[in-house]
Amino acid sequence: MTKKKSSFKIRYILLIVLFLFLYFYQLPFYYSEPGSAEILTQYIEIDLHDEFENIDKGTFMLTTIKMGKANPFLYLWSYLSPYRVLHPDESVRREGESDREYHHRQIMMMNSSQEIATILAYQKAGRDVEFEYHGAIVTQLIEDMPAADILEPGDLIVAIDGKSVRNIEDLFAHLEGKGIDDTVMFTFVRDGVEQVEEVAFGYFPERYLQEGEENRAGIGIANPVTSREVTYYPEIEMDTNTIGGPSAGLMFSLEIINQLTEEDITKGYNIAGTGTLNEDGTVGRIGGAAQKLVAADKAGADYFLAPAENGRENSNYQEALAAAEDINTDVQVIPINTIDDALDFLAQIEESS
Repeated sequence: MTKKKSSFKIRYILLIVLFLFLYFYQLPFYYSEPGSAEILTQYIEIDLHDEFENIDKGTFMLTTIKMGKANPFLYLWSYLSPYRVLHPDESVRREGESDREYHHRQIMMMNSSQEIATILAYQKAGRDVEFEYHGAIVTQLIEDMPAADILEPGDLIVAIDGKSVRNIEDLFAHLEGKGIDDTVMFTFVRDGVEQVEEVAFGYFPERYLQEGEENRAGIGIANPVTSREVTYYPEIEMDTNTIGGPSAGLMFSLEIINQLTEEDITKGYNIAGTGTLNEDGTVGRIGGAAQKLVAADKAGADYFLAPAENGRENSNYQEALAAAEDINTDVQVIPINTIDDALDFLAQIEESS
């Protein structure tokens, strides 16, 4: 081998090594971009025993974003489009939270979102639902606050100061009115073993305070979910293990209502959207509204339902509307505050020709 060929080979190997280093080197950012719009019939099946012939001409679609750790290539790539976004690590994961813990939290939040969506849908469709409550599950703890020293994600809280905790509403009610000088006794179940521990109160970090708020006290539990066993009539099966987070609650609920009723409430349109769903039917804010609008456009959606947040400045609706104008799409962006808003909108549109 000549010296020239040997030198070329060394440079080639070094170039490959450099490429691999840059590809696998993780920056302190997450990278996200528009994902897909998934037709919900593939995830939800209800056993209606041929109660009626339900032939839907349109579709309900949940919208997603793709997200992962950023490398130097993705960092640079993000500057080429406003729909490729960098997120600091601390805005996605809590301090000290591993990838496994983060994904577990997302799945738990998704499961809770599905449950709320299903309950509301059955109630709106006039179907029967039965409940058996078990407590409140810890999904996230705020670093450097008292609960983080006592509790762990996955703990099931069943009582506070001897008072039963059936759901997250009970959890918040038993903590309401407590201050920095108070302590409470938590009864919780971890790995099948019931434990009782005293938890003090502390001040929330500044990033958890609302604008103009000062020194709010709490124990440091964030995003708990209700643990309960729910029985639905007719039975329903949902297969969404690959989807994380709570942002598809609204669209899940609309799809389930559509399957439970003889009328096709899509009116023959492809309807995408996003938004969390609370048990009172309120549609809440999500992340990546503009990116999800782009995903809906790529999937050929006719409408995109977006949280209006009661007219809040820079609401998800406004973000999606600005993105729709920017990419010059024919997708119509519809402001939604509650599930009833969505149902009212669907009821008034004309059948697709």
